[in-house]
Amino acid sequence: MALLITDECINCDVCEPECPNGAISQGEEIYVIEPKLCTECVGHFETPQCVEVCPVECIIPDANRKETREELKDKYYALMAQVE
Repeated sequence: MALLITDECINCDVCEPECPNGAISQGEEIYVIEPKLCTECVGHFETPQCVEVCPVECIIPDANRKETREELKDKYYALMAQVE
């Protein structure tokens, strides 16, 4: 499933550069995650890097966008094919 940044975000800027897929960007008030680009770092790392660096723990699974690890892996491969 894609991840979601809650309104507890303090705009500290540490998550955005950690995302290997470029899924995180500055929203109107807080950072946001583009679900179509979020693979929870599957294909890149063992754990979601944004979650690892977030000092306020405001990045959570998006319950409205449930995906299996296999689906995340397929999304990763599709994103990497677009890069080539």
